[in-house]
Amino acid sequence: MLTLGEIAERLGLVVEGDSSFLIAGLAPLESAGAQHLGFVSKNALLPRLASSQAGAVIIKPEWAEHWRGNYLVSENPYLDFARATHLFDNRPLPSGRIHERATVSPSAQLGSDVTVDAGAVIDAGAVLGEGVWIGANVHIGQDSHIGAHTRIYPGVAIYYGVKIGSHCTVHANAIIGSDGFGFAPSDGGWVKILQLGSVQIGDRVDVGAGATIDRGALGDTVIEDNVILDNQVHIAHNVRVGTRTGMAACAAVAGSTDVGKDCTLAGMVGVGDHLVIADNVHVNGQGRVTRSLTEPGLYASGTPIQPYREWSKNAVRFEHLADMAKRLKALEKQLAECNQVSASKEGDPS
Repeated sequence: MLTLGEIAERLGLVVEGDSSFLIAGLAPLESAGAQHLGFVSKNALLPRLASSQAGAVIIKPEWAEHWRGNYLVSENPYLDFARATHLFDNRPLPSGRIHERATVSPSAQLGSDVTVDAGAVIDAGAVLGEGVWIGANVHIGQDSHIGAHTRIYPGVAIYYGVKIGSHCTVHANAIIGSDGFGFAPSDGGWVKILQLGSVQIGDRVDVGAGATIDRGALGDTVIEDNVILDNQVHIAHNVRVGTRTGMAACAAVAGSTDVGKDCTLAGMVGVGDHLVIADNVHVNGQGRVTRSLTEPGLYASGTPIQPYREWSKNAVRFEHLADMAKRLKALEKQLAECNQVSASKEGDPS
C-alpha cells in the first residue's frame, strides 16, 4: 500500500484531503472501494463521481465541486492515471536465469540478468542485452539483436537478422521478420521474390499480441522509437513507421508505405502500398487510405451503418453514380445553353 501523499510525491501532484490515507490499488469509479484510487478524464464522466465509493480520485481542479472526498489535483488525469499504474505494477518478475528446458546456442551472446523461459530457442549469433526477458516457447532467430530490458512474451517468433531496441514489449504470438508478400507472375505460376532485407525496431516500442511485421524485400522495414502497435496489426515489407505513431487493432499498412510521426490509425484502418502519410495524420476507424495524405489532420472514409433496407437501396444507387454524373453534366450543359439563349433574347432590340 501507498499513502496518498506518497503517490502525489511520485507523480508530482498536490493532495487535497488526507495525505496519510492508504491506497491499495487503482479501480474504475463504478467498482472502486474505500481503499482504491479512481480518476475522471473527461466532463461526461463527472456524474459518476456522485455514486463512487473510491477512497480518492485524480481530477482536474475545476472538477473538485463534484467530489466530496480526498483527491489528487491533475491537469491531465488520464496521463497521471497511466503513470500511477506503474506504482501498482503487479506483473510477474523475471527469474534472471536460463531455464533448463531452454535451448541457447553456444555462439549467442547474453547480457547480465537475462531470463530465458522453458521451451525458448536462441539461435546462433543472437545477442540479448542486459535484463532481457525471453518468454516460454519464443524463437529468437540467427543473428537477431534484442536490446536491454526488452520483454518478449510467450510464443513470439523473431526471424533471423531482426534488430529490436531497448525497453520494448512484444506480446504473445507476434511474428517479426517473416517474408513480405512478394511474388512475380509468370506463365508457369508465381515466382517468389526472396525478401533480402530485415526489420529494424527502435526503443520503447510496444507490439501487440498476434501482430505481424514483415521483413523488407531489399531494404529494411523500420519501426521508429515509441511506436505502439495494437493486437493483430499488420506491417508489410519496406514500410516505415515514424516515431510516436500508434495503430489500433487490425490496422494494416501495405508495402513500401511511409507513415509519418505522431500519427494514429484507428481500428481496422487499411493503408495502400507505396503511399506517403504526413506527420500528425489521424484516420478514423475502418478508414481506407488509397492515396498519399500530404497534410496533417483528421481523415475518415466509408459509409456509416444503416438499416439494411436503406443500405441496399443506396448500394444500388452507388453502382449508377458514374452514369448519374454523366447525365448531370449533360443537364448542366443544356441549362447553360438555355441561359445563354435567354440572355441573348433579352438583349435583342427587335
